[in-house]
Amino acid sequence: MEAVIVVEQLSKVYEMGEVRVEALRGIDVRVAVGDFVAIMGASGSGKSTFLNILGCLDRPSSGRYWLDGLDVSQMSSDHLAVARNKKLGFVFQSFHLLARTSAVENVELPLLYSGVPRRARRARALAALHATGLAARAEHYPSQLSGGQQQRVAIARALVNAPALLLADEPTGNLDSQTSVEIMGILQRLNTGQGITIVMVTHEADIAQYATRILVFQDGQLVDDRPVDDRRLAPDMEARHGQNPLG
Repeated sequence: MEAVIVVEQLSKVYEMGEVRVEALRGIDVRVAVGDFVAIMGASGSGKSTFLNILGCLDRPSSGRYWLDGLDVSQMSSDHLAVARNKKLGFVFQSFHLLARTSAVENVELPLLYSGVPRRARRARALAALHATGLAARAEHYPSQLSGGQQQRVAIARALVNAPALLLADEPTGNLDSQTSVEIMGILQRLNTGQGITIVMVTHEADIAQYATRILVFQDGQLVDDRPVDDRRLAPDMEARHGQNPLG
């Protein structure tokens, strides 16, 4: 199957004076189109460093990284910025919405940077909000939205450029348990219904069970790579499938 991510012998070393920290040590990972991967590990395990490299926010010290067929490990900073905008969508724990900008205008931002005409920007942003169930709140400001609704806006913004890969960093970290299930339901629908490839960092074992595959990091190494044998489905996904498709 075609791969969105191919990582070979990826290492990251931080030099802090006389201290040398090996954040990643020889990681080999392949993520196929349509995968939903959860990354887990204790603080300092390397999972956040790995996600930053996948998101073209940091460079490896050695090794190679191919994103949707492009060797981004060798790219210049300018080319990395283009790859981030065209190939990647980001969802963060803290939403990162512009406070004085409406939901639909927040979603339009990546298209604005890409030079998409105004009318097309608005149409695509509204379609992305519809995909996350928030089209009716398009003109609301972040202060008028709940935490779960703000995260829906953030997911719509991540989707609006039709990225090859959606990266989510603790997407339910600031949400209550019921809202977390709703957000995971959205991600499951995007993954199952639209075939969007998702890589998500989480420290919550129950949230990881919504993915199809779990990577576990420890001391900068990948120590486990396993399928989710008893996958959790959000309520609306259970209604659609009738039963666990992996069960």
